[in-house]
Amino acid sequence: MHSNRYTFIYAAVISIITAVLLAFASEGLKPAQEANIALDNKSNILRSVRVEETERAAIEQIYGERVKSIVVNSRGEVLENVIAEDLVMKNEVTKPAAERHLPLYVYTDKNGKPYYIVPVRGVGLWGPIWGYISIESDFNTVYGAFFDHKSETPGLGAEIAEKPFQEQFRGKKIMTDDNRFISVNVVKKAAKVSYGDEHRVDAISGGTITSTGTDKMLKNCLEPYLGYFEKLQSQESK
Repeated sequence: MHSNRYTFIYAAVISIITAVLLAFASEGLKPAQEANIALDNKSNILRSVRVEETERAAIEQIYGERVKSIVVNSRGEVLENVIAEDLVMKNEVTKPAAERHLPLYVYTDKNGKPYYIVPVRGVGLWGPIWGYISIESDFNTVYGAFFDHKSETPGLGAEIAEKPFQEQFRGKKIMTDDNRFISVNVVKKAAKVSYGDEHRVDAISGGTITSTGTDKMLKNCLEPYLGYFEKLQSQESK
């Protein structure tokens, strides 16, 4: 019979070999995993401008031809040496607005009309929520929205990832008539508010905390872009 010492050494060697093999396998799969994440992000960006594609080749082609990315700051300045796709949104959104690097994606349709796509990220009931909001060239009207989540409750908070919730945002306004930022508010249908229907969507029934998280996410992530939007508006008015 093998001694206890032999058994311990044998088990340790097997564990080390297994760990090394798993590490090599993980490194080998990393490029493919990163490519899939990048593709998913591109698909979600396109979905926020109502472009629904599932084929990799189609997503890559449309994105490559019609989407440009930049990074700005809250003062409206374009940051030339920062790549939007390299930014980690979960880190950026925790910074004060004045310190954030703000990725912005510009989609141009077949008629040459631009849409400005803002990535958003926040916290739901059980974990992170995120998405993209596309704004028309008036820098006020929402063209489309896409949201997703990690662990919200099916049938409740998870409804943010479904079309009926997302399609409510189409045509909503983020600015008041006197040019104040108000965002799109996620509130209960019966809620009494001081703003009109153009600034609100219905919260998810039974998903109060996720709805509140979505509301806060939109306010936190949209407002820092106003400096850049105002700069573009002033340039266009000249």
